[in-house]
Amino acid sequence: MTQVNVLEAKNNLSRLIRLLESGDEDNIIIARDGVPIVQMTLLPRTEKKSIFGVAKGEFKCPDDIHYLDDEIAAMFEDSL
Repeated sequence: MTQVNVLEAKNNLSRLIRLLESGDEDNIIIARDGVPIVQMTLLPRTEKKSIFGVAKGEFKCPDDIHYLDDEIAAMFEDSL
């Protein structure tokens, strides 16, 4: 366990976080005027959820989805 003052924590936050991530420290105490006020600990890792494919299997495309393709293509060809 490491104890640092608020100013040191502010100036060395990245280093303190690396200490926790590496496992060198289990927790870090931040003190004001020598009195502990905050405890930093590493949160358990969680799996990143992919935003792609979240509806996989939830939506079925209709078989006749392309039934208007020729009509739409003809509309654009006429406008050229």
